[in-house]
Amino acid sequence: MGYITIKKLSEASFTEKRSEFIGYLCPVRTNDEAVDFINEVKAKHRKAKHNVYAYILRDNNITRYSDDGEPQGTAGMPVLDVLQKNGLTDVCCVVTRYFGGILLGGGGLVRAYSHAAAIAIEAADIMHMNMCTVCDITVSYDLYGKISYILPEFGVKMLKEDFGDTVKLSLCVKQELFEPMRKKLIDATGDRADIEVIDERFEDI
Repeated sequence: MGYITIKKLSEASFTEKRSEFIGYLCPVRTNDEAVDFINEVKAKHRKAKHNVYAYILRDNNITRYSDDGEPQGTAGMPVLDVLQKNGLTDVCCVVTRYFGGILLGGGGLVRAYSHAAAIAIEAADIMHMNMCTVCDITVSYDLYGKISYILPEFGVKMLKEDFGDTVKLSLCVKQELFEPMRKKLIDATGDRADIEVIDERFEDI
């Protein structure tokens, strides 16, 4: 089962009726990492009126949010809702608000915090993580052409290419595609391709 997350910290901001909203989205894997990131943003914006947050973790299926002083249900939950609708996990979103003196009302707050989360997601590098088989394929140069023709059919992600006495390719492929790929490579090379499984792990592919 795959999942969607982000590669690195993203940031986006906008102003609504003189209030500035700054959305931060950070990859996190544990509750401690999420809390550390929230505290980091709060420390950076000590003068801000609110630092609203929401985070979702695969670890123990943790989901948490906070309105941080905004009326209940107008801030943290809308941010969480945007994360969930985008299918994201292992992320923490903090939306900082510098109050501009004009009240936005409940509906206005929901829209503003939702928008801050949405534009932070738009600014992020999204990663589609799938369980993959990482393998090394070693072939002679006369077989490299056949191999390089077949591999794109299986949407492989090339990790390393080594052209020495033989050709050694390190790559990953979605787990369910590994066996069909291996069989096709063996058939195409007359069983002269050395295919060694190195690891099973999630990769952006």
